[in-house]
Amino acid sequence: MNSPPETPSAAERPAVTDAELLTAHINGDPHAFSEIVKRHRDRMWAVALRTLGDPDEAADAVQDAFVSAYRKAATFRGEAAVTTWLHRIVVNACLDRMRRKSVRPVADDELIEAAERETPLPDQTVEREVSMEVSAALKLLPADQRAALVLVDMMGYSVEDAAQVLQVPSGTVKSRCARGRAKLAPILSHLRNRTDLNRVSSAKGAELRDG
Repeated sequence: MNSPPETPSAAERPAVTDAELLTAHINGDPHAFSEIVKRHRDRMWAVALRTLGDPDEAADAVQDAFVSAYRKAATFRGEAAVTTWLHRIVVNACLDRMRRKSVRPVADDELIEAAERETPLPDQTVEREVSMEVSAALKLLPADQRAALVLVDMMGYSVEDAAQVLQVPSGTVKSRCARGRAKLAPILSHLRNRTDLNRVSSAKGAELRDG
């Protein structure tokens, strides 16, 4: 007599993809979208915080973005990854807030403390100082240049992926990044010879991108 096949454990079952979760949500699964939020909220928060430079505004933008994604899930066509689609909604929510009103200034200590709650840094003394200066400098850029630099230089996305998120040609992303870097160069020139700046932006970006 043959034994019934064993039911695979959760660890053995293939992981459900983001696209499958989104489809399940559209089809009425009450838990599917919560799983999407759980998977991606930290990265969405990182993008919003670096774009807006204000923890409260970033939190509101992320909340607005997820509400929008929840309601507009049926419009997802699968032409890009779910993460790209979510990033696009978050970036648009941030840009909308920046256009509607001036983001209130925030104390550097408050900004860094909020960032570290989500992504603690190993060398907090040195990296804290660099992060404070970079965050302050980013606030001086126009919204479109800031969004491009956050995605490419701080989050570690390729120009092509950033172009998908921002829904502009790759050349436009390159141009915005180049103009933004040119404006930041004199402001952050004193950091040029410090390897900490590259280590903060590239290592942190890889960590947040890859989860």
